Amino acid sequence: MAEAEAIEPDLRVRFAGHVGADQSGEEKSSSASEKPLDIDDEENARRIADHDLNQSHKQRYSGVVLLWLAFQSTGVIYGDIGTSPLYVYSSTFTSQPSWEDLVGALSIIIWSLTLIVTVKYCFVVLSADDDGQGGTFALYSLLARYTHIVKENPVTNGMVRMERYQTNEMKPAGRDLRSFLEKSSTSKLLLRVVGIIGISLVMADGVLTPAQSVLGAIQGIRVANPDLGTSAVVGISIAILILLFFVQPFGTSKLGTVFAPIVTIWLLFNLCAGIYNLAVFDYTVLKAFSPYFAFTYLIRNGHDGWKSLGGLLLAFTGVEALFADLGAFSKRAVQISWLGLTYPCLIFAYAGQAAFISMDADETAYSNPFFYTVPPGTLYFSLVLAILAAIVASQAMITSSFQLLSQVMRMSYFPHIKVIHTSHQFHDQVYIPLANWLLMIGTVIVTAVYNNTTSLGNAYGVCVILVTLITTCMVSLVAILVWRFPLYLVLPVFLVFVALDGAYTSAVLTKVPEGAWFTLLLAAILCSIFILWRYGKEQQWSAESLGRLPPASLITATPASGGNTVAVPRLSSAFGGAPISTVEGLGIFFDKTGDVGLLPVAFTQFLIKFAARPRVLIFFHMRPLPVPFVPLSERYVITRSHAIGTGCYTVALRHGYADDIIRPGLARELVAQVELAITARHRDVDTAELAALRAACEAQTVYVLGKETMRIKRAKGVGAVARRALLGLFLWLRENSRTKLADLDIDADRLIEVGFVKEI
Repeated sequence: MAEAEAIEPDLRVRFAGHVGADQSGEEKSSSASEKPLDIDDEENARRIADHDLNQSHKQRYSGVVLLWLAFQSTGVIYGDIGTSPLYVYSSTFTSQPSWEDLVGALSIIIWSLTLIVTVKYCFVVLSADDDGQGGTFALYSLLARYTHIVKENPVTNGMVRMERYQTNEMKPAGRDLRSFLEKSSTSKLLLRVVGIIGISLVMADGVLTPAQSVLGAIQGIRVANPDLGTSAVVGISIAILILLFFVQPFGTSKLGTVFAPIVTIWLLFNLCAGIYNLAVFDYTVLKAFSPYFAFTYLIRNGHDGWKSLGGLLLAFTGVEALFADLGAFSKRAVQISWLGLTYPCLIFAYAGQAAFISMDADETAYSNPFFYTVPPGTLYFSLVLAILAAIVASQAMITSSFQLLSQVMRMSYFPHIKVIHTSHQFHDQVYIPLANWLLMIGTVIVTAVYNNTTSLGNAYGVCVILVTLITTCMVSLVAILVWRFPLYLVLPVFLVFVALDGAYTSAVLTKVPEGAWFTLLLAAILCSIFILWRYGKEQQWSAESLGRLPPASLITATPASGGNTVAVPRLSSAFGGAPISTVEGLGIFFDKTGDVGLLPVAFTQFLIKFAARPRVLIFFHMRPLPVPFVPLSERYVITRSHAIGTGCYTVALRHGYADDIIRPGLARELVAQVELAITARHRDVDTAELAALRAACEAQTVYVLGKETMRIKRAKGVGAVARRALLGLFLWLRENSRTKLADLDIDADRLIEVGFVKEI
C-alpha cells in the first residue's frame, strides 16, 4: 500500500496550541491521551516547522498498488521508446542493407537497450532519486543535500535539507572531490548550469517527441494508401496532437490507466510479429546478441557506420522519461514494467524486423520497417494500433515536462505558475495548464515545419543523448559523494558509459546543421530563463533578508511620564521613535516565512508607516505539505507572541494540496482556533483574553498583505550595465507572473495592501 510520509507521531503530541475541531464542530486532539502543550511554547513551534520543511516527500508502494502503478507507468513512460520500431531502421539506412550490416545494426540496438537503458538507467540512475524525484535537476538537488554548492534562501528556513557526511565518514577521493566542489565557485556554477541544461533538453524533447511519434504512425497510412499527400499527413497529425493535449487535465493516473492497455497490446503485438518473422524468414539474425557484430559493423563501415549511430540511437529515445517520470510512479514500478514487459518485447521486435528485411526481395521494407514486416492479414489492425500507440507515445515527455517544471519551481528557477495535483493517492502526479498549452503550440508548429520523421529525427536525437551523457556524469558524482563508493569502483563504470554516450553524441552532433540546431536553440532559451530567474531570486532574497526584523529591533518600551510604571510601546529610534497607538479590531497579517522569531514584513511596514497596531494581531503563515489532506486536528500550530505586547498570536496553517483553506470567513476560523488553543491549556483560562479576542473580531477585521516593489540599484561600469539588463528582465518576468497568493479567496473589502520598495 502507499505510505505517505506524514508527520511523526511524537510531533503530533508536541504541537503548541495543537487542537482542532472535527466536521461536527466538536473539539478533539490526535488522541484522548495526548496532552496539548502551552500556547506559549515557541520552541516547539520551531521544531514542528523544521520537521515540516525537512520531512521526506517520498512515497513507497507494495503489493497490488505497486503492480497497478507499474501497469500505469507502461501507458505513460514507454509510449515513446516503445514506438521506436516504427522508424529506427528507416532512419539508419538509405538503401537496402547487407546481411552483415543489418545484423551489426541489430547488435548495436540490442546492446544499447541492454547497457544504457537496463543496466545504467534501471539499476543505477533510478536509485539516484532526490526524495523520490527524478531527472538531471533532481541529481543536482541531491548533490546539494550532501555538499554546500547551493546559495540558500536566507528568508526561508530549510530550503535544502542538508545530510552532509562528516569528513571522517568519507572515502579519501570523496573528501577531496567534495572539498574542491565546495571551494570552487566555477565548479558550483558549472554543476548548476549542467543540471539546468539537462532539464532544458528534456523539456525541448517534450516539444519534439509528440510530433515525431504521431507523424511516424500517420505516415504508415501511405502503406495502405500511397496517394496520401504530405499535407494530409500533417493535418491528421496536428488534429491528433491537439486532442492529446486537451485530455491532459484528466491527470497522469487516469491517462495512464487508459493508455496502458494500448501500449501493452502494442508491445505484445510487436513481440508476436517479431517471433513470427524470426520463425518464417531468418532466425540467424539472432547472432546479433554477440557484440562481435556491433564492433565489426563499425569497423567495416568506418565513417558511415559512425554517422549511422545518429539513427540507431532512436531505438532508446524516451529513456530519459524513465528517470524524469520517476516521481509520478516509483523506482520499483518502473523496473517491473521495463524488465517484465517492454525490454523483451522490443528486443524481439527489432530482431523480427531485421529477419524480414534480410530476406526482402523488393528491398523496400527497410524504408518503413514496421508496416512492411507485420504478419499477413494484420496490416489494418497494425495501422490502427500504431496510430493509437503513437498518440500514447507523446504522453511520456508531456508528463516529464510537468514533473520537471514543478521541480524547478520548487527550487526557485522558474516563476510560480498554477500546478494542479491530479491524484490524492499518488502525490507527485501533477498537471500544469500553462505548460500544457505552450507545449501544444510548440508541437503543432514543429509538426507543420518539419512534416516528416526523417527531418525530425535529425533534431530529435541530439536531445536524448546529451541528457544521457549529462546523467552519466552527475550520477558518477552522486556515487562518490552520496553513496560513498570508492573511486576505483566508480571510475571504470563511468568510463564505459561515458564512452558509449560519447560515441552517440559525436555522431548525432553532425546533424546540428540538418535540424538539431532547433533543439539546441530551444534548450538554450529555456536554460537562460531558468538561470535568469534564479539569479534574480537570489538578489531578491538578499534584499528581503534586510527587511525581516526581530521585535526588539523595531519596538522599544519606555516608562510613561508622571512616574507611571506602565510601559509605552514605541518605534525604535532607527524608525523615528514615535509612540505606537492601538486601534480597536483584529488584524490578520500574512507572513511569508512563518519564522516565529521575526516579524512579518507586512506588519513591520504597517507599523512603520502608521505607528499604530490593531488591538489583536494574528501573524498568519500558510505551510504547504506534500500530502493531499491534513487532518483538521493537525492543521494549526498556534503560539502567543510576547515580544510586542498582549494580543498577538502566530498561526501556522499546515495544509495539503487538495485542502480548501483560503475562503471568505477565514477570520472566524482563525479566531475559533486561537480560542481553542487558549482554552486547551491545563490551568485557569484567562477569560479577559478570550473576551478581548472576541471583541476585536466583532469590532473590525482586516487582512494585511505586503506589496513588494523592486528597483535596481544604480551602479557604473560594464558589469553594472549587464547586471541591470539581467535584473530588468527578471523584474519584467516577475511583474507578469503569477504570485503565490493569487488564489486568495477572501473578503476583498477587508483587504489592505501595504506597499514598500526593495533595491536589488
